Amino acid sequence: MERRRVVITGIGAVTPVGLTAQESWQAVKDGVCGIAPITQFDPSSQKVKLAAEVKGFVPENYLPKPEVKRMGRFTQFAVVSAKEAMTDADFTLDEAEADRCGVIVSSGIGGLAITEAEHDRGRERGWDRVSPFYIPTGICNMAAGQIAIHTGFRGMCSCPVTACTGGTNAVGDAFHYIRDGYADVMLCGGTESAVTPLAIGGFTSMKALSQEPDPARASIPFDAERSGFVLGEGAGILLLEELEHAKRRGAKIYAEVAGYGATCDAYHMTAPRPDGSGAAKAMAMAVADGGAKPEDVDYINAHGTSTPLNDAGETAAVKTLFGDHAYQLAMSSTKSMTGHMLGAAGAVEAIFSALALRDGYLPATIHYQVPDPACDLDVVPNQGRSADIRYALSNSLGFGGHNGSLLFKKWEA
Repeated sequence: MERRRVVITGIGAVTPVGLTAQESWQAVKDGVCGIAPITQFDPSSQKVKLAAEVKGFVPENYLPKPEVKRMGRFTQFAVVSAKEAMTDADFTLDEAEADRCGVIVSSGIGGLAITEAEHDRGRERGWDRVSPFYIPTGICNMAAGQIAIHTGFRGMCSCPVTACTGGTNAVGDAFHYIRDGYADVMLCGGTESAVTPLAIGGFTSMKALSQEPDPARASIPFDAERSGFVLGEGAGILLLEELEHAKRRGAKIYAEVAGYGATCDAYHMTAPRPDGSGAAKAMAMAVADGGAKPEDVDYINAHGTSTPLNDAGETAAVKTLFGDHAYQLAMSSTKSMTGHMLGAAGAVEAIFSALALRDGYLPATIHYQVPDPACDLDVVPNQGRSADIRYALSNSLGFGGHNGSLLFKKWEA
């Protein structure tokens, strides 16, 4: 089977550091931290009081009020980001077959806030009095479904639910779907909005979240004092296109999607394998899938959650695959700025990786202070820098042992 080339021609994002993809990327280049006190509910009775919330998002600025009422916040983020990606790509269905345009958008938790609110309503008024829109607004796949409705894309429409790896799986699956000839255009990515009392409480009780009250010391990937991740929210959507299809319509190209690898640790519900072997295999698969060699990789956008186990395990995985070259490449975590956006994380980080290649710029791991011998690679501490990079990996490692890695190549016409 012919392996077709796949490129990124449009991007859209709503993140804790910006309401568009370009605004978010500029904030990342500037080292802006999106972590602040929680505003979506009163966290005074809970141990964790910080999150990386999306700020200033008014859905009515983008969507009609009746539609806003029938979408969860996670779906609003996704639809707005998809619209941005379509506009950014200057793409309409006049230039393609609707049946060969699809949607793969992940969400790890979906409309948890809706479930919490409707549960309270059911207990107060009776269970048969919950909203008739509860199910169709709260289920995880509705972001993908609504994007398809808004765009008219009638090809495959799917929602990988693989925890923190979901956004990466969505992009990787869409890439393979186009590459292998099943579609010409795919909108793909991830979305999440779970800054709720139940989510914060659940992650806190399992010791996953940082309880640090200082935003500058809460999400500190690879730092020896890291104590857990900071919950984030938002969405990232990419328009992927078969190369010749993009060329025919004169589309601008951000980067090429070159390879994708996915594995499972098959080890523990939440903890990664300590030796990082599952993550190493996913990276190796992505590199091989892209026809590259490990020494070709210049930059890794790490999963880098700021938990003790993840950061050490991911560092070990990089050393396993890259050997001495691990100390030549750069590996930073933009979660130091965005927090951990769960199902949206991999998609937003895929966008950042593509833009890093386009701009020749390595984003920093901000607020890095105390080196950890177990995380002794170049984490681009505190200040981003210019660099000539041709290949970048983006990693995602999720609960359940899910590992995903995407290989991007700088676009060279």
